[in-house]
Amino acid sequence: MRTDFDFPKKDLLGPVVFRPDFNSFKTINVNQAWSLFFTAGKEDKVLGQNPEFGRFFTYLLIAIGATGYLLAGVFIHIV
Repeated sequence: MRTDFDFPKKDLLGPVVFRPDFNSFKTINVNQAWSLFFTAGKEDKVLGQNPEFGRFFTYLLIAIGATGYLLAGVFIHIV
């Protein structure tokens, strides 16, 4: 099978992190990190530029982890 299609870069579907114009080793903010996580690396601007969304998901993750840790400690000492 011969494939000699030459698609322009803008038409290629793929993770944004592998595009040459993505980041150039600059630090990404919290919203970009969570957007990449939720979209499996497809888009980095889904949550917008408001930093409250990124902070909310970060604090939610910390709260879930702390709650799990405390509940595990309680259940271990009960048994």
